[in-house]
Amino acid sequence: MQKIPLMLAKSGMTLARDVFRGNSPIGMPICGKGTELTDSLIARFENMDVQTVHVEGHPVWEEGERSFDDLVLELNDRFSKTLQEPLNAMLYEIYKAYLIKSMGGDSDRQAE
Repeated sequence: MQKIPLMLAKSGMTLARDVFRGNSPIGMPICGKGTELTDSLIARFENMDVQTVHVEGHPVWEEGERSFDDLVLELNDRFSKTLQEPLNAMLYEIYKAYLIKSMGGDSDRQAE
């Protein structure tokens, strides 16, 4: 899931969270999680003063952002000396699964 400015939203992206008027989570959502964005829906959000949306995956790369492979390499470095410890190995797997999910990867994706 990635939070992006509405101006970077494109038709075909899927909402990962409900959208509320003015980005305030108080009140009823104006569009639900799982909705595929269209040009007309994005225009409606602009008219309702929505500034950002949460979309599935990681479709927008901003300058200075590290790639998935870079993040996994950093994770491997951090855990390299302690992976033989069962709890650390479990933490490593949990964090790696989180990276895969948050970066829009699939569960079969592996980085060594």
